[in-house]
Amino acid sequence: MKFMDIIRRALAAVLKPFRDYGAFAVFMYILGLVAIYAVVPAKRGHHAYALAPEELLVDVCLLTLLLWLIPRKVGLWVKRVMYVAAYAVALVDVYCFVKFDTTITPTMLLLVGETNSDEASEFIESYLSPDIIFSRVGWVLLVLLAHVAWTIMLTRAGKLRAWISAKARRFTDSYAGMGDKLQPWLGGALVAVFAYSLVTGWNNKAAYVRLMSYDNIGSVEHELTRKDCAVMFHPVYRLAFSIYANELTAKQVRKLVDNIDKARVDSCSYRSKNIVLIIGESYNRHHASLYGYGMPTTPRQEDRAKRGRLVPFTDVVAPWNLTSFVFKYLFSLYTVGDKGEWCDYPLFPELFRKAGYHVTFLTNQFLPQAKEAVYDFSGGFFLNNPELSEAMFDTRNKHLYRFDGNLLAAYDKLEKENKENNLIIFHLKGQHVDYRTRFPRDRAHFTPDDYERPDLKKKELRILADYDNAILYNDSIVDQIIKRFEDEEAVVVYVPDHGEECYGEGVHFYGRMHSTEITARLAREEFDIPFWIWCSHEYIVKNPDVYGNILKARDRRYMTDALPHLLLYLGGISSPDYRDDLNVLSPGYNEKRPRILKNTTDYDKLDFSGED
Repeated sequence: MKFMDIIRRALAAVLKPFRDYGAFAVFMYILGLVAIYAVVPAKRGHHAYALAPEELLVDVCLLTLLLWLIPRKVGLWVKRVMYVAAYAVALVDVYCFVKFDTTITPTMLLLVGETNSDEASEFIESYLSPDIIFSRVGWVLLVLLAHVAWTIMLTRAGKLRAWISAKARRFTDSYAGMGDKLQPWLGGALVAVFAYSLVTGWNNKAAYVRLMSYDNIGSVEHELTRKDCAVMFHPVYRLAFSIYANELTAKQVRKLVDNIDKARVDSCSYRSKNIVLIIGESYNRHHASLYGYGMPTTPRQEDRAKRGRLVPFTDVVAPWNLTSFVFKYLFSLYTVGDKGEWCDYPLFPELFRKAGYHVTFLTNQFLPQAKEAVYDFSGGFFLNNPELSEAMFDTRNKHLYRFDGNLLAAYDKLEKENKENNLIIFHLKGQHVDYRTRFPRDRAHFTPDDYERPDLKKKELRILADYDNAILYNDSIVDQIIKRFEDEEAVVVYVPDHGEECYGEGVHFYGRMHSTEITARLAREEFDIPFWIWCSHEYIVKNPDVYGNILKARDRRYMTDALPHLLLYLGGISSPDYRDDLNVLSPGYNEKRPRILKNTTDYDKLDFSGED
């Protein structure tokens, strides 16, 4: 047999799977395209993933080949299962986009898992209405209807099927030679298109495999910060990822739940009657006038610092520039370099509750929402788990707000639940992007004209002004929180999760650079954070030793993964998990502990000589 004959036969054989499962290939490809384009927002600048048609073609071809390789009787059942799964997932994904402005997410699956039968019935009654047919969900239903019609035509319309078969045989008999010649060309064309599509979409396929290969949710989140992270363009990919993400978090939740009973408090002196922890967001210390910034972004904090009761710490860094990573370190007694994982250690609110403190948690970010991004899911899953939440908190808010000012009103309603000894945690949106949405319009103070930065364009100056306005608004929020405790015996600790780039000198960039080497400049912008402790007059009178320790510690090197040990000290809580060498207020504090950023870079070994 000649070599070319072998090639022709091989190329002709490429079509065999599509002759047997042609309808499957066609309808799965059409369904995929419809599901992809149905979830593109009807807004300027939004578009579908550019390589979706090519990658979808590869997926459909491989599935068709898989079906063909399976014994036919088994293959028919597998095909039916694939049909049901594909249409069901597409309908759910597009429905969620239409009703909730989001596709399938890990949080959505988490919420479904926590829904009981009564809640499910209420959901169906509230959201499943006839008008949904005329939305984009109807696009998927049209494909399904066409598919059903085609199947009925082939299985029940005997005469029509016989007529089609007769016509096909006549065509085959008349053009048998042409058909034999055409098949290798068609097979070759299919191979060429498949090869092109495979090469074009290879990087994204590899990125998806990489994404699904991690063993903890934190690494998954970090993967998603890469510029070459996977684009989950199809609802099946999004569903698979959501299941995977929930499995990863479930492992850590199980460890944390097991640790609830293991957490031990030996005694408690209630050193501080009221401890208030304010957790900010995306706060670059070098944009705070409290730390010497040229624009007056923190006038209220500066005024309190001049009076001596607000003590700013001068050398504090965050261990990560990702909220979810930092949050785990802020809440767990784990610190960088310890054995095991963060979830192997108790969470500090558990110890406070066991010690007899009433613990209140008010968050403006981490309440479970179907639309929640994986970053918020990763950061908040342990806070929202029912068992862990009950172990940590007595009181929680139930709503998120556009502005942090509304969180204060929520606290005012919950204040009556406070007891004799209280730990109150405020978690703000702070300066989270988009900066212009973090403050009311009538609270805007800075404008592009206020900046002498000829190196920046008008749009960049606008963003810079928005960031500084968000910091100024945040200044008013933390000041209002302090005012609520001025007449009580209270200590307030302020710490943001991490810093933020916002057009530092010579840099045309804002946000954070996650997948890059940590340089001195990057560390300065994204890891240097403000940190201060405020004490009420009554607190200073009753705890002069604590206040004295605060003043002594203000210039010590510090990384916020050790924060829980400071809080336990303020509470007077004695526990086997407390470490005096990690308490920045203690004479035994280990200031030489390495401050390792992102588990890779020693902050104190970076060269900052050119950054001042």
